[in-house]
This record gives sequence, structure tokens and C-alpha cells, in this order.
Amino acid sequence: MGATCLIPFFNERERIAQVLETVTKVKNITQVLCVDDGSTDGTAAFIKAYWPAVKVLRLHQNQGKAAAIRHGLKAAKNEIILLMDADLQDIQAGEIYDAIAAFKLYQLDMLILRRINSPWFVKWYRSDILLSGERLILKSDLKKILSQPVERYQLEVAINNYMLHHGKEVRWMPWSALNTYKVDKWGVLGGSHREFKMYVEIVGYVGLVNMVLQLTSFATKRLKRSAKSRPAPPVYAEAI
Repeated sequence: MGATCLIPFFNERERIAQVLETVTKVKNITQVLCVDDGSTDGTAAFIKAYWPAVKVLRLHQNQGKAAAIRHGLKAAKNEIILLMDADLQDIQAGEIYDAIAAFKLYQLDMLILRRINSPWFVKWYRSDILLSGERLILKSDLKKILSQPVERYQLEVAINNYMLHHGKEVRWMPWSALNTYKVDKWGVLGGSHREFKMYVEIVGYVGLVNMVLQLTSFATKRLKRSAKSRPAPPVYAEAI
């Protein structure tokens, strides 16, 4: 059983190529879905021209990440969903392959790819885990989460909250990729405003008590694999 890689994007033509070049070569990813969240820079046409095997879905107006994932999930063929951001740098195919193999082998409910190269202040408040956009999750769980009124930046903490309160088995694995920070996309003022808005939405959605629970007790365990149980070395498909 393969995984569906689900990538929402908004005006990411300059950055999405590296992500697609990598995920389309990972053998245990059998479907790649990209959801255009109202882009105006031609990203959808760019994807269709260079990656014809990738299915592109479109929202005509920008509705936010949660809405894009909700829309894309309708077309997902596999039960295993790999959520992936479109603006990643230094993405490694081997890490993706290993994560999917481990998720299946250990029958986890969610596996978070922890951004271990994040700055110290990001690690200090655990955003490298709690807000990581790269995670493996079952479609059935994700559908239940998105049946609730989850919007925009609330997606990751909504997933965390569901997993925490339903006693789900969650682990993290090291992930060397980095995302592109908002100030690099929209400048200092625009990026800082979006960053502030994101945290306001996050805390407002889960509430202070649940936010503290996530900070102190959620996804604290790294997935440890013995040599005997380690999946076979990664095998990649030919470039699409």
C-alpha cells in the first residue's frame, strides 16, 4: 500500500519545483496531489507542464491551508496521507521513503517529520514538531479532523489536538528539510504580520490549556528503530 502526497500551495512557483522533483521519485508515494489555493502566479500551469502525472486541483479563491487540504483529500486514493509543504528547501527523498516505510511497519496513527535544522528559538517552543507541515496520517483520521470548523493556520494544532485527546500513537522522526519563512516570501512587515496572525489563530483555536498540553506532552517520543526492524534501503522510481 502506497501513500498519497498532498501538497497545498499559494503562489509557490519559485519554490515548488524542488519538492515535486523529489516526491515524484519516491517509490512508495503512488499519488501526488497538489491543491492550488487561489494562486495568481501560474503555479498550476507550471506543474501541469513539467509534472503531467501530478494531479492539480484548484480553489478559485484563497481560502487557506485547511480548506486546500480538505478539498484535496476528496481525491486521495490511499489511506496513508503524507502532508507536505510546497516551500521546502533541502528536501531528501531517502528521508521520505524511510518515514513512509516506518509509519506502515509500526502501524502508527501519525508520524511527524521534525525539522531538526530549525533555529534554536523555533525548537525552544517546539514549533519544529507541533507546527511541522510534514506528517503522515491516516485519511480516516484526517477526514474526522477536517469535518470540524478548522481554518487556515489552525490545521496542524487541530490535528495535534485530535491525536492528543483520542489517545493516538504519535512519534516523530528527524527531517533535515527547512521551510521558507514568511519574511523571506513577503518581506519583514508582511511576513511578520502573517506570522503574528498565525499564532493568534492557533492559540485562539485550541485555547490556552490545550496549547500548554501540546507544548508539554504531545509527540515527545522519537521513533526508534532497531537494526532488525529497519525497513529496506530506499528505492526510487524513475523521474516522472
